[in-house]
Amino acid sequence: MRVGIDIHDDGLAHVTLRRGEAGNAIDLEMARGLLDAARACAREPVRAVLLTGEGKSFCVGGDLREFSQLSGEALEKHLIAVTDALHDALRTFAAIDAPLVAAVQGAVAGAGVGLAAAADVTLAADNASFTAAYTGIGYSPDAGVSWSLSRLLGPKRALDLLLTNRRIPAAEAAAIGLVSRVVADDELASEAARTAEALRRGPTAAYGATRRLVAAGLTADFGPHLDREARALAAAAASDEGREGVAAFLGKRAPDFTSVPPRT
Repeated sequence: MRVGIDIHDDGLAHVTLRRGEAGNAIDLEMARGLLDAARACAREPVRAVLLTGEGKSFCVGGDLREFSQLSGEALEKHLIAVTDALHDALRTFAAIDAPLVAAVQGAVAGAGVGLAAAADVTLAADNASFTAAYTGIGYSPDAGVSWSLSRLLGPKRALDLLLTNRRIPAAEAAAIGLVSRVVADDELASEAARTAEALRRGPTAAYGATRRLVAAGLTADFGPHLDREARALAAAAASDEGREGVAAFLGKRAPDFTSVPPRT
């Protein structure tokens, strides 16, 4: 299996890219595996998702060896199939309430940048480096890279990375907002696990509402967005999570949000 998924009884899902020997390059099988994993997270009562890649590199992008075996219309059809599956996976992860944590190391290129950028919290090892890579081989971006980089970095910085394909280290990626924070190489796995566990214990529905508000806020006018926030806040306050959170605060205890089943 190109992609592994382990959904624990406590609601933590661990999705693993399992082509470490090939830099976790995305071929059709892996793209479909990611979609299967995303759909499993949508079906099950998942509270948080942790995405990791085996081996030295998180993901080097598309599998050019696979692509080079095809040409013309056959190549076009194949790439449509790969991107359809990959993009449906990204849409599915974005639509669920459970937050997505990505832990990235080594080379992060092409669609690997898209996966890293799609996460709500992205932790990068010191040894991580990032490059868009697409135009370097005469391709244009996929995996939401042009969308994500434009919003995370602004159009000027996005175009700098997309057109020059310069490789940036983890520290610069954090400084410009591509990743959330940088950790020591030997602490990446443990810090990612701690982060995912903390989110697993949190208010899953409120996380989902917050993710949707942030996404909508990138393009919404201020006034309508305030109305959207008001409706979301009222719904959250009336929910089981909201009642538990307020009761815990007033009772001077830690909230037990895990007592509220996540929506599926």
